[in-house]
Amino acid sequence: MENKVAQLKEIASRVRKNIVSMIAESGSGHPGGSLSAVEILVTLYFNEMNVNIEAPKDENRDRFVLSKGHAAPALYSVLAEKGFFDKSELNKLRKTGAMLQGHPNMTYTKGVDMSTGSLGQGISAAVGMALAGKIDKKAYKVFALLGDGELEEGQVWEAAMAAAHYKLNNLIAFVDNNGLQIDGKCEDVMNPAPISNKFEAFNWNVICADGHDFTALMDAIKEAYKVTDKPTVIVCKTVKGKGVSFMENEAGWHGTAPNKEQCEKAIEELSI
Repeated sequence: MENKVAQLKEIASRVRKNIVSMIAESGSGHPGGSLSAVEILVTLYFNEMNVNIEAPKDENRDRFVLSKGHAAPALYSVLAEKGFFDKSELNKLRKTGAMLQGHPNMTYTKGVDMSTGSLGQGISAAVGMALAGKIDKKAYKVFALLGDGELEEGQVWEAAMAAAHYKLNNLIAFVDNNGLQIDGKCEDVMNPAPISNKFEAFNWNVICADGHDFTALMDAIKEAYKVTDKPTVIVCKTVKGKGVSFMENEAGWHGTAPNKEQCEKAIEELSI
């Protein structure tokens, strides 16, 4: 286990450097919520999910939906590290004609299972995928990542109600609970708390975990697999801007690109 965690930490470090570099090169993007989601994505793609870079549309593969689509840099970096496409594409982020745009596009980007960006819609798509898996008697799992600010969207709770109604135990959602959104603290904008209690009320299995602890994330997923009659949500306590001291817990870095000097400072910190 120690070797596995060490390997995942090395990957996460590279992913964070990629996120900062690609957003700086683009001059626009969302670093804060991308950095807070790194361990969740790395755990899924490098330890849990059944995916094949040679057959990215295999009907038996596990699916991932980035419901908080603005965190696309994190997903792109993980997909590149996994080998879905060349890392050189990362520095073309948001450029005209480039494969990697500001939000995930399943038509143009290898490894992306669902186009997302309009908050609240991704989890609905994930519910549909999971329901289809049940109907088709497939063994695949569907994973989705939501932001805590995204929980302010009513569509999220319609999806949550449907997932529980259809007993979608093949669906595991993660909430990136970093406490901040574009306008400030979630509790000040439109308080989604208590998150765990809300999902419990919608008849979900709820697990709480440290979203930056690989062991905790792997253990939480193992627990989720034991549930046979309902979907699971793993509420992950995270830090917005994780890994870059001047970005951590600062709402201003939700959608602000670092300049050259800030990028260099961030990369230096992430290299320690």
